[in-house]
Amino acid sequence: MTDAPPLSTDELRRYARHLVLAEIGGPGQQALKRAKVLVIGAGGLGSPVALYLAAAGIGTLGLADDDTVSLSNLQRQILHGTADIGRSKLDSAREAIGRLNPHVEVVPHALRLDAENGAAVVGAYDIVIDGSDNFATRYALADLCEAQEKPLVTAAVQRFSGSLTVLAPFRRDGAGQLLPRYRDLFPEPPPAGLVPTCAEAGILGVVTGILGTLAAAEAIKLATGAGEPLLGRLLLVDTLRMRFEEIRYRRPKSAR
Repeated sequence: MTDAPPLSTDELRRYARHLVLAEIGGPGQQALKRAKVLVIGAGGLGSPVALYLAAAGIGTLGLADDDTVSLSNLQRQILHGTADIGRSKLDSAREAIGRLNPHVEVVPHALRLDAENGAAVVGAYDIVIDGSDNFATRYALADLCEAQEKPLVTAAVQRFSGSLTVLAPFRRDGAGQLLPRYRDLFPEPPPAGLVPTCAEAGILGVVTGILGTLAAAEAIKLATGAGEPLLGRLLLVDTLRMRFEEIRYRRPKSAR
């Protein structure tokens, strides 16, 4: 993370509730200001991620998306409004973030990230958050982040449920074991057509808000060093029963 100038008077007032938290305080807020976070997708998951990271004072926020706003997005994609229908999601998102916090630099990436175009994009950031809606992007992003040693917060949603974990397979745990990869959790993408899309199966709008907000919290923890990230832990959220469960997973011993 690069150096950042001291917090201005406006920033000290804006982040006052952070500054009184012993786990964050002035050093943590400075770390947030220095941080460069890349968010993949400016949709259902990316919307709360981007808004809460901007509100928290992330210095540089990269957004990668190649889509435009449609009416059916507005049930869950809270970065955008009715007047934005037909606009680039990146343009709409940049305006929304600017209204919320002018201290945040928004860097748009008008692309659908893949193994070929993603390396240069990922390499410019400290932390990456995957809010994509397809398996090809998830696997490509996990590989890119592992190769470039970037921690990855990855969230997924379907209907009334979702999941969240943090990946840093280039780090070791207290026993010296390398932390797990995405493929240690999900070895292969499911066959095409097996998992329905949100358009096919539906999605409760607030589920993206819950998982996106949790993903933003993990990114803030990674940037500041506060708390214990979801490394080697998969958080499962079921909003119909309002249950939160955790599954621990590891890298196979043969892969040390």
